[in-house]
Amino acid sequence: MRRALVTGGSGALGGAICRRLAADGHHVYVHANTGMPRAAAVAGEIAASGGAAEAVAFDVADRAATGQALERLLGSGPLQILVNNAGIHDDAVMPGMSHAQWSRVIDVSLNGFFNVTQPLLMPMIQTRWGRIVNVSSVSALVGNRGQANYAAAKAGLHGAARALAVELASRGITVNVVAPGIIASPATEQIFSKETIDRLVPMKRAGTPDEVAELVSFLASERAAYISGQVVSINGAMI
Repeated sequence: MRRALVTGGSGALGGAICRRLAADGHHVYVHANTGMPRAAAVAGEIAASGGAAEAVAFDVADRAATGQALERLLGSGPLQILVNNAGIHDDAVMPGMSHAQWSRVIDVSLNGFFNVTQPLLMPMIQTRWGRIVNVSSVSALVGNRGQANYAAAKAGLHGAARALAVELASRGITVNVVAPGIIASPATEQIFSKETIDRLVPMKRAGTPDEVAELVSFLASERAAYISGQVVSINGAMI
């Protein structure tokens, strides 16, 4: 049984990814920062369905706290599947964006990627098998008004993933990016009306968390062994 860590695993999309990876037979660590009760609920749901899961909490933007948490997890052996899903929005057009808004979004989505990924690499390399999947956004591909910070952070993941894929290619480890478009969740339902979705998405609907989770599951599997350094969009033909 391989061990998988899903950052931001307590949200709608992260929870779907956790449930899919658990159904694939992996032991899943459901990560949260402030949403530990939700992470525990996801882990409990997985366990009740016969899977293996545990909830863990730390702030991915806090390098020291992240390192300590990962050290505890690595005490039980290497993690061979990592899904970097943690990310936040703090939208504002750039003329009115504060430095705090810029920095916090970069810290979670991009610096958080480094803080979580780097300590796991050598143990993963020693197993000569690994899957790293980074969750980005259509905003990183086409830009979106009010999201210069978010687009910059997620686009940074694309470059980092491509470089890391080259570094790890001979070690049996793949590194890819999944870039969702509009995905149904309580948050997106408040932002996007049906009319807006019909205008933006040729398929005339939002995607589902389970659809994204299926793509992550594939990229984390043996079947995707020759796919690395790629940004895979899942957006209903938006672009």
